[in-house]
Formats: sequence, C-alpha cells, structure tokens
Amino acid sequence: MPSTAPHFAIAIDGPAASGKSTLAHQLATRLGLIMVNSGAMYRAITWQALQDHIDPSDHAAVIDLLHRLTIECGDDGLSSTITLNGCDPGDALRSEAVNANVSTVAAIPEVRAKLVALQRDYLTRTNIVMEGRDIGSVVFPDTPYKIYVHAAEHVRSARRSNMGEIDSVAQRDAADSNRSTAPLMVAPGAAILDNSHHSIEASVLAALEILKQQGLAV
Repeated sequence: MPSTAPHFAIAIDGPAASGKSTLAHQLATRLGLIMVNSGAMYRAITWQALQDHIDPSDHAAVIDLLHRLTIECGDDGLSSTITLNGCDPGDALRSEAVNANVSTVAAIPEVRAKLVALQRDYLTRTNIVMEGRDIGSVVFPDTPYKIYVHAAEHVRSARRSNMGEIDSVAQRDAADSNRSTAPLMVAPGAAILDNSHHSIEASVLAALEILKQQGLAV
C-alpha cells in the first residue's frame, strides 16, 4: 500500500544470519536514523505465547492472545523497543525456544497484519532503517530504498553457531520462503548485497553506495 507518511524507510531484507541486523544498525548510526528490528516483534509474540503455554501451531489460540495483548512499539532514540502488556521481554527474545517457534507464529496472517500496521506506524514519527523478511515487499513496497542482504548458507550456519544458536538456517529459510503470507523474497527494485565474505565496514560502504544509487542523499 502506498505510504502517505511524511518520513522515509530504508528496507533491509534477508534470510536468517545474513547480517541484515548488523548492517541495519550500522546504517542507522551512520545516517542518524532509528533502526527498527521487525523480527523482534514476531519474537515478542512468540515469547508471550510460550509464556502463556500456548502451542504456537494453534493459530486460534495465538490470535486470541493477540487480541488480549497491549503491544507498544517505540524507540530509545537509537533502536526500536517493544513491550507486551507493559513487559519488556529483553534477551529472552533470543532464547532457543523462541528461535524454534518464531517462524510458525510469523506465518499466521493475523499476526502479520497486526505487526505490519505497527511497523508502518513508525513512519508517522521518524525516518527509519527497518530490517526483516518482507519490509521491501510488503511493509514498505513503495520505498525506493531497498537492499536484500544475502550470504552463503554455510557462512550463515557458522554465524548462528558462533552466536550460540543451534536452529537450522536451512529450515528457517524453507519456513520463511514457503509460507503463504508475505514469504521471504527479493522485493521488486531491491539491490542484492552478498556479504558472505565482507567485513562489517565493507558491507556498510557497499550498502551506502547502493542507497546513493537509489537516490538517497548520503
């Protein structure tokens, strides 16, 4: 849907452990923007479902939970924040249980619809760099600033292992790419940035050059 908001979004999409979060953080810092982690929103709903002993595959129960939650999305001046009924899940969002179930929750259309609305609301307040899996294709399809971050599967697997996370990137890729609602894809107009062998600084410089070519004053 076209945006009538007074601000702009830079969309950073890509699969698990591609480096999109690190890139988004670095770009936001360089450009003086707020970095929004859309994945944290889906992780927060997943975390709350697990806290309430709800089976993430029970769509009706997750949707009922969604209706009962007060979700507040804001920022701390640098990055996005999220609370559920006033509670900040914090580091629990990266737990093994959340990792194992977030793709299931994120595939529920009602969850995506609710969170996409909250993601778009950021543009009523500020300019942002938002990372995720459907930012350029669904959340902000009309933004001219789109980058799809890619890295080889073995590189991403090693990154996950180094982070202490044991979930399979291949399984995450399959779940994210094959879901019927907002699947992971290269958005129309997005430039592909392969950072399999880039340093963080090299990735940032490459992304800034892409954004410059896409018309952003950097």
